[in-house]
Amino acid sequence: MPLLTLADFDQQLLALKALPVHRGRMLRAWLNGKALDASPRRQKEENFLPLSVRNGLPAFSEELDAVAQIHSRHPGADDSVRLLVRLADGQMIESVLLPRDGLCVSTQVGCAVGCRFCMTGKSGLIRQVSSLEIVAQVVLARRIRPVKKVVFMGMGEPAHNLVNVLEAIDLLGTEGAIGHKNLVFSTVGDRRVFDLLPQQRVKPALALSLHTTKADLREHLLPRAPKIAPEELMELGEEYARKTGYPIQYQWTLLRGINDGQDELDEILRLFKGKYAVLNIIPFNSLEGTGLDAGNGVSYERPDVARIREIVKYLHSRYVLTKVRNSAGQDVDGGCGQLRARAAGSPERYRPDSIKSSTVIISDR
Repeated sequence: MPLLTLADFDQQLLALKALPVHRGRMLRAWLNGKALDASPRRQKEENFLPLSVRNGLPAFSEELDAVAQIHSRHPGADDSVRLLVRLADGQMIESVLLPRDGLCVSTQVGCAVGCRFCMTGKSGLIRQVSSLEIVAQVVLARRIRPVKKVVFMGMGEPAHNLVNVLEAIDLLGTEGAIGHKNLVFSTVGDRRVFDLLPQQRVKPALALSLHTTKADLREHLLPRAPKIAPEELMELGEEYARKTGYPIQYQWTLLRGINDGQDELDEILRLFKGKYAVLNIIPFNSLEGTGLDAGNGVSYERPDVARIREIVKYLHSRYVLTKVRNSAGQDVDGGCGQLRARAAGSPERYRPDSIKSSTVIISDR
């Protein structure tokens, strides 16, 4: 049976007669991107691992390495590195090394939400990514450079793979030595998230996809997201923010002529008043042109730089903490879902001049 869950990892070592102290030591070594027999005190492996474990380690290491492997790397000029990752069954996902020791990971192969400005959603949901496959993305990244922050903002909707995502978060926030507020759970909004996250041992920071203050427009842009009005979504977020002590990050993909008007800005002022929140303005990642919403005949574009500055200045001057977050690695055509689409080799569905929209993976700044 292939390794799929963190319980499988533990069970395999148990079968090799590894004691809990050995399993914990080997798990921490793996999570840090090191060999399983790496010793924290530079001891020889015969001094801290039983013979049965040492004998079974080569086969187990090979099996573990097969869970996820880097298929290709795409470094960007902004110090990001987009990684196309091949899973054991041949499916591809993407993760992104961000500036300042951050990493964006994928939680699904494809996505069922179908956001109209998102490349990943074009393929629909293919399958869930297991807890071990999620953590393996961190392991692969740490073999390249340090990772101190993990954002669950890559391919997929984390709330639709909740059990596996929470299991990965718990491990990364304990044995993986990542601060809880540096684990960022991103979601379009799902009531189960607000019920379950406060109960967890590791409580991650929360990023909510808002994109507009208008309920009907939000339902159009995120057609298969739960029907939660923006105002209610922010109330749910505020409750979690006060419980954890972390501000909520609200994501707003900025679309020219759609959600960048003065009416939206004034409603933002009302909704954000008194909230423990940060607004992340994400200019639409228009790669090689515009993104066509074929179902509505609308061409998605990012506003010009002057308008983006106007928006930020207006909101800042009225006490809404606003940050501009640009997609990492735009210079390598690496919008989330694009690398996987090119690797899949489907020229009709994924030709860059026919579909140019993509989800946004924010840079860590």
